[in-house]
Amino acid sequence: MSALGAAGSLFRPLGASAEEEEAAVAGGESQPPAEIESLCMACLSRGVTRLLLTRVPFFREVIVSSFACGTCGWANAEIQSAGRIQDRGVRYTLAVRTQQDLNREVVKTDCATARIPELEFEIPAFSQKGALTTIEGIIDRAIVGLEQDQPVRKETDPGVAGQIDEFILRLKHLKEVEKTFTFVLDDPSGNSFVENPHAPRRDEGLVVARYKRSAQQAAMLGIQEDESDEKSVEPADDLRNEVLQFNTNCPECNAPAETNMKLVQIPHFKEVIIMATNCEACGHRTNEVKSGGAIEPLGTKITLRVTDLSDMTRDLLKSETCGVEIPELEFELGMGALGGKFTTLEGLLKDIQTLVEKNPFTLGDSCTPGRAEKLSVFSRKLQQILDGQLCVHFVMDDPAGNSYLQNVYAPEEDPELCVEHYERSFEQNEELGLNDMKTEDYETEKASSKQ
Repeated sequence: MSALGAAGSLFRPLGASAEEEEAAVAGGESQPPAEIESLCMACLSRGVTRLLLTRVPFFREVIVSSFACGTCGWANAEIQSAGRIQDRGVRYTLAVRTQQDLNREVVKTDCATARIPELEFEIPAFSQKGALTTIEGIIDRAIVGLEQDQPVRKETDPGVAGQIDEFILRLKHLKEVEKTFTFVLDDPSGNSFVENPHAPRRDEGLVVARYKRSAQQAAMLGIQEDESDEKSVEPADDLRNEVLQFNTNCPECNAPAETNMKLVQIPHFKEVIIMATNCEACGHRTNEVKSGGAIEPLGTKITLRVTDLSDMTRDLLKSETCGVEIPELEFELGMGALGGKFTTLEGLLKDIQTLVEKNPFTLGDSCTPGRAEKLSVFSRKLQQILDGQLCVHFVMDDPAGNSYLQNVYAPEEDPELCVEHYERSFEQNEELGLNDMKTEDYETEKASSKQ
């Protein structure tokens, strides 16, 4: 027999009979269990450890080891996977309905967690050695573990001992299967197994789910997950999740201050950069919004028909290049006024109201009575819009195409919102500095001009 054939026959089927085993060993088709003299940890005498390489049907190869001491009678058994840690974790969820379900074979590794949700009972990972057993065996093992220190508990803490006795009775009642309960076996290494007696057909009572391990589970197993995908998006994630800070001077008192900068993704639009400065010396605060992208190929004109007070809560992004118009009030706010803002429609209208009311050229003795009356009427109408008492059209015209007004019906069309894209005029391109901007073949043109 070749070396490859010998290696393939090391693992024998789990359900093989004694006669089949003897015949396989005699014929050289299988290896007998290996026996190793070992130290007994109970009495420090010599015992025997037996290793059996076996194959679980419809699963994979495992190593079953058992130890027995002839001096003190202490015995121990455990199981280990003979393969590698799988690419994904596995979770078995079994609805135990009959006594036959309790007899299902279970391979439970060291790192597997067993749960019975109905009792809020859990056997944590690495709290027991791996075992080749049955569901009933897992319950019996749990009962033995809970009963182990009960005599001492009854002396030291009778209340806790009584609660544990009640819980042990509930575990014993589970073995009678008077009503259905759920058994969950969760193994992040993917090497645990719950038998399907109907294999290769589907088992209606058994649900098998494979999942990607978390970073904590990978660390628990002592492995490092492949983070190539995560690393490729790390820089962008850092910018989105981190607030950057840099030193600057206050525009009011020139004292040292800090400016916070954050990259924000606006749904159904694009990314913007929000910058905020807070001066601790004079208390001055300012915020500004910058577009996170380039100038768009087309300009954008957004027209909203304000019909309800709820329109005041719409999110709004006004870039530095955006102008605002309210035709019913014969009001127009030019490009660059108020700077870039990310606020609501109500917030922008209040900023406009403050800008008009606190304009130094409209206050004091320099203001004529006629102009003061016009400003007072404008302010009252603006307040009526804020209170939802006056329906108007609110227009945002941005030649750079970097402004935004929320569509509350997104992704459906908003009946009160009209978004138009248009070709910029020569004057608008001149204001944006695009007419003299050359991004292609500029080196060739420069060389030809020198010649």
